[in-house]
Amino acid sequence: MDPRPMAPPFAEARMIDTDAVRQLRQLREQGWGTKRIARELGIARNTVRRYVREGVRASRQVRPAARALDEEGRKLATALFDGVAEGNAVVVTELLRERGYDVAARTVQKVTAPRRRERVAATVASVRYETAPGAQMQIDFGQKVVSIAGDQVRVHLLVAVLSYSRRLYVKAFLAERQDDWREGIAGAFRHFGGVPRTVLGDNARSLVVAHDRATQTVTFHPGYVAFCRDWDVVPRTCAPYRARTKGKTESGVKYVKRNALAGREFQSFAQLEAHLADWMQMADDREHGTTHEAPLLRFVRDEAAALRPLPARAVPVRERRLDRRVANDALVDVDTVRYSVPHRLVRDRVAVLVGEHDVRIFHGESLVATHRRACEPHAIVREPAHYEGLWRKADVVAAPTTSPLAALGRSLNEYAAAVEVAS
Repeated sequence: MDPRPMAPPFAEARMIDTDAVRQLRQLREQGWGTKRIARELGIARNTVRRYVREGVRASRQVRPAARALDEEGRKLATALFDGVAEGNAVVVTELLRERGYDVAARTVQKVTAPRRRERVAATVASVRYETAPGAQMQIDFGQKVVSIAGDQVRVHLLVAVLSYSRRLYVKAFLAERQDDWREGIAGAFRHFGGVPRTVLGDNARSLVVAHDRATQTVTFHPGYVAFCRDWDVVPRTCAPYRARTKGKTESGVKYVKRNALAGREFQSFAQLEAHLADWMQMADDREHGTTHEAPLLRFVRDEAAALRPLPARAVPVRERRLDRRVANDALVDVDTVRYSVPHRLVRDRVAVLVGEHDVRIFHGESLVATHRRACEPHAIVREPAHYEGLWRKADVVAAPTTSPLAALGRSLNEYAAAVEVAS
């Protein structure tokens, strides 16, 4: 036999007291309407209607009793919530019903609410981690649609923040590939004038090949590993779905999007880059909300000397090789920018080597074109020599030095004289 006490299936609850019922009847007998009675007695109109309709029987309402859990049931519900139900109150309700408890899902939700709050707090709570000067730089990409020359262009923004001084660097790209990551990080090193000991990023596919949460091991992309080796910096990554680990750069991305760009419009990508360069100087001199100091002041005083020197030799940061087919207009497309090649290569396949400053195009083993790398979205970079021989030169006909009438031996003056004589 079930030892748990059973609550009565129904319980009675008095709705209004006897004096209110007596006043209600008296007012009704005097011809008052339900709305006026409800206003006079301070009760709901539906209650007045029910008492008028049912009389004394409405003085008590019969409703189901609350199906509450006893102490033992509450403990079991909490244990199931933490265990097999994995934090799902609906599953806890089903499991309790299998064990003979007649309980509603809402009741279980109220019982497990404190445990749910504890689980959420444990997930989102974090301790602010302050690093030593020169110890860490955090990196992240953000995106924003920006008006450039009247077109809506999706701009990718790499933001790097020195964790100690909060000095910030931002660079705009048209994509978010591994070469863009490397160029942005290298640009930050040069901007700060030194290299920190570690670089903390997220789990972008351009940087991280695999992340085993069970063993807490990370496999970085070989190209990124080689880049970090060249700059003598240690790569780090935050745990999956724990972006708050790199909260300094997360805040930096929001700051750039909301303050540096906002709803501004630019006539060219170059103007956007110039604006960001000027804006970074302003960001260096502002008072930071956490440190209550200007990032540049904090950097010069404590962090500049702690950074390691830049490599003595130039380190390549962008060396992407692409396979492209030449279009009918003798152009190949690279990140929305089109570069020309000799027109004889139309419909052929070429290899495009994208460097940090230039773009080289090969047909087999032969170098057929070299262009200065452009960043303007949808720009066309042409070399006139690539189109030589494509158009035939039009024959130029010399303008006649004499009039057709003079060639016949007459002039307009003679015709004018004849007209005057006739008149």
